[in-house]
Amino acid sequence: MTALPTISASAIRVEPLAYVDRTLANGLRAILVPDRRVPSVAINVAYRVGGKDDPPGRSGFAHLFEHLMFKGTSRTAPETIDRLTEDVGGYNNAFTSEDITNYYEVVPSNHLERLLWAEADRLASLTVNDANFATERDVVIGEYDQRILAEPYGMLDELVNREAYRVHPYGRGVIGSPDELNAASLDDVKAFHATYYRPDNAVLVVAGDLDVDETWRWIERHFGAIATPPSPVPRVVAVEPEQTAERVYEHRAANVPLAAVEEAYHIPAAAHPDAAALDVLETILGAGRSSRLYQSLVYTQQLATSAWASADLRQQPGLFSVRLTCARGVTLEAGHAALRAELERIRDAAPSEAEMARVGTQIASALVRSRQTSSGVALALVRATTERGDPAAVNGDLDRYLAVTAADVLRVAHTYLRPENRTVIRYLPQ
Repeated sequence: MTALPTISASAIRVEPLAYVDRTLANGLRAILVPDRRVPSVAINVAYRVGGKDDPPGRSGFAHLFEHLMFKGTSRTAPETIDRLTEDVGGYNNAFTSEDITNYYEVVPSNHLERLLWAEADRLASLTVNDANFATERDVVIGEYDQRILAEPYGMLDELVNREAYRVHPYGRGVIGSPDELNAASLDDVKAFHATYYRPDNAVLVVAGDLDVDETWRWIERHFGAIATPPSPVPRVVAVEPEQTAERVYEHRAANVPLAAVEEAYHIPAAAHPDAAALDVLETILGAGRSSRLYQSLVYTQQLATSAWASADLRQQPGLFSVRLTCARGVTLEAGHAALRAELERIRDAAPSEAEMARVGTQIASALVRSRQTSSGVALALVRATTERGDPAAVNGDLDRYLAVTAADVLRVAHTYLRPENRTVIRYLPQ
């Protein structure tokens, strides 16, 4: 069968986001995106504190607060956020990354002020006591047991970060160490909260059915009186030294059914000019079933059950990873050799014009899909503001991707996918 020609990415229009960007006197930054298509709003409150900001010897504190923030305040009962969202047909959740902790809700727009009040209330008056600390510490440790120890490949990400970063705190991961959490005191936890949960360390994004002037008045009313401490927010200044030799680490566990291997290469931060080309490289190599790794290793050679690539672009220099899980009966050596052959191929020759066109359409389509909901718009602005330092970056994304050439892809493959720049994790059954 002859493949039909794809639609050109240049024919796909991504409408620019029209937003209002203001900052309160106490430093809280608020970005408002009016969009009246649907009578609902998405509220995101992102704090610039993630796994990399955990105190030395206390990994998991940022993640712990993702849970503690739902335990009530001096004025509200635990799980109040659930009642204010789920009971009116909305939803809420939160996540912690290496760089931020983000809390979000989607509710009917007539409930917007109540949620702004609730977010301001838990910023100003969170209850941090022995009972809440003990309960949520156990929840976080239980999550570690479930996601890291019980999942067959749960430890792989932890090992990649630990082995790739020898100096930068990205090496500690996000979920946290049970031993370090058990060694922490309530005073440690309160000090962490006082250090990072403050208006000038927060970005509030509201997108959807809203009136800008009215929403700004509510933000001023509920967040404006929260004091900002006089001391500056501490920032991570550690710099990972350039890796000069390949690192190989082998891990064996009884619950690993099939051998796997991951290679991680150091790459620059999300705001670097090479970021778009690295995203395109990711899509060519390992995003979806039309990617090179999946087509070659899973479909054609049948050496793997899964194969993918990821450009993990972070606020500070991140990792480009490729991972393969071997098919039953395939040795790790055979699978790894085939993976290496695909990496050599992308380093040896620029992608064809047809492949660049397909990937351009794939990326443009994904951008369009991500802007179809208020929650997607709000998250895009949170990430652009916290990871790239500029919310306006969202309106240049399509042009940045369309400007990437096949020569750019070849160049970044040569620049970053070098043997001396990689960390290899061999992950095997016991």
